Amino acid sequence: MQVLLIDGHPDANRLTAHLLDVYQQALPAGAQVSRIAIRDLDFNPDLSRGYEEVPPLEPDLARVLELVEGCDHLVLGFPLWWGAEPARFKGFWDRILLPRRAFRYHKDDPWWDRLLRGRSADVIVTMDTPPPYLRLAYFDPVGWRYRRQVLGFVGFRPIRMAYFGMVRRGGVDRNIEKWRARLRKLAGGAQGLKRKDKI
Repeated sequence: MQVLLIDGHPDANRLTAHLLDVYQQALPAGAQVSRIAIRDLDFNPDLSRGYEEVPPLEPDLARVLELVEGCDHLVLGFPLWWGAEPARFKGFWDRILLPRRAFRYHKDDPWWDRLLRGRSADVIVTMDTPPPYLRLAYFDPVGWRYRRQVLGFVGFRPIRMAYFGMVRRGGVDRNIEKWRARLRKLAGGAQGLKRKDKI
């Protein structure tokens, strides 16, 4: 199983990186792991001319796109800022989920082909908001987007969302062992998510 871990936090040595460490260490034996951090990639996140004039991929993005296409299971980690991932991580998706590479619209109907189908994903999100409040008051905007409009749109399935919060006011110290146990369980079950319809 090819596993790709992506750290979407703008800073190094944060809780996101630690949670990805725990996940990586708990992956089943034999998993082939690649890991990148968005902050280490050299690319312009601004798709200023939209998808009508897509600029060539910088070498870092070309390499990561190959890793995404080659993985069986994708693991993302990022903090929730204003209901979404940090801006540079959002720009990463703008640049890398390309027409005719990640998806292809049909000519004669409103549907599309999900060109990255057959891959599964776990999305690890840290936040100051208590997870029940995110669901009940905000209707889980980040989970909705990733399951339907980001990874789900291009074919990833299943997509498991894992929320860790609140991280402030001593939340990490009180909950870190429980969070580690949850991540170990997620990682241990990653092998069973692999689908047979990878193209």
